[in-house]
Amino acid sequence: MAEADPVTGPGSNAGTPVAANNLALRVASAAVLAPLALLTAYLGGWPFVLLWTLAAVAILWEWTTLVAGPNHRLMFSACGSAIVGAGLVVWLGRPIAAMLLIGLGALAALIFAPRERRLWITAGIGYSGSMLLAPALLRTDEKDGFLAMVLLFAIVWTTDVLGYFAGRAFGGPKLLPAVSPKKTWSGAVAGALGAVIVAVLLAGVFGSFSRIAIALVALMLSVVAQLGDLMESWIKRKFGAKDAGTLIPGHGGVMDRLDGFWAAALLGCLIGLARGGFDGAARGLLVW
Repeated sequence: MAEADPVTGPGSNAGTPVAANNLALRVASAAVLAPLALLTAYLGGWPFVLLWTLAAVAILWEWTTLVAGPNHRLMFSACGSAIVGAGLVVWLGRPIAAMLLIGLGALAALIFAPRERRLWITAGIGYSGSMLLAPALLRTDEKDGFLAMVLLFAIVWTTDVLGYFAGRAFGGPKLLPAVSPKKTWSGAVAGALGAVIVAVLLAGVFGSFSRIAIALVALMLSVVAQLGDLMESWIKRKFGAKDAGTLIPGHGGVMDRLDGFWAAALLGCLIGLARGGFDGAARGLLVW
């Protein structure tokens, strides 16, 4: 949903080479990361859990560096160990134990974090921990786990891509200029509608799911993904950062790339758990 460069403005040619270069980097990064995400989702098991454990640890590092600076290695080590431990036990099929380990990580944050940043660091444990647990719990469902992940990817990626290009093409009123001055209502609506259409098409290809239910789920997840994007923008603005990190060319950090996916995966997992329990979270999300 990004539009014109906030410095050069929508009608300036000065920002065009920079914008084109950034878009090329984004496409190149996506060409590597998207197949990797799909491959590990297809394989399931330890490759999938490993990928999301690494993502969660990277997010924790970026979060703690953003809100407390890079000089808190003991705190990060304690909290990061909890994330790694949670990844191990969720792979072994112990989701409750994984949640308890995330809780221990939050306790470590309260002990080691600077007093003025304790709540922020604790929130970061929840943020990064849910980035691991939500996809892992959905993929645990042997029958529908892979499809649930494909659906999540499709919703978030479609929302992001269509929002970006529709926002640039149509412009119009800003979505929340105080938080993210590039995003527009046209991009938000186009992204959400596109996500609904793609989700319904996928549901029709992969099974006899209720198209109305899938459309409503896709709409909710798309909206929540955009809220996750805005939330991260607000956090970066609060702490005076343009990007959460520099790990992914064209995207910034892992947080920057997964902010929308985190929110959609968390809501999808909560819906699935409420309807299908720990053994059928994906089915609970998909089958109505």
